[in-house]
Amino acid sequence: MAGRPLPVDPARLRRQFPALTDDDISAFEEVTARILAEERPEARARITREILASGRRARERAQGGEKISDEESLASRYVVAVEKMQGPTAR
Repeated sequence: MAGRPLPVDPARLRRQFPALTDDDISAFEEVTARILAEERPEARARITREILASGRRARERAQGGEKISDEESLASRYVVAVEKMQGPTAR
């Protein structure tokens, strides 16, 4: 992550959003590190949009019984974590 800390401490996330699992936190940390590694704001926004779209597609495919790649699984897990942090109105 090029030395940039996550914007929110994982322990704080766990306290604020008790529904988050270890897997959710792990996916959030990994994807957030990738996003923050990009210096340009427009590129960070693009990466975020792409990961969210990929994660939603992967989740639908997995629910339909299709096999998804490790990268798609990470994106799907990230979407789950973000949804848990945003609450029911964000879905």
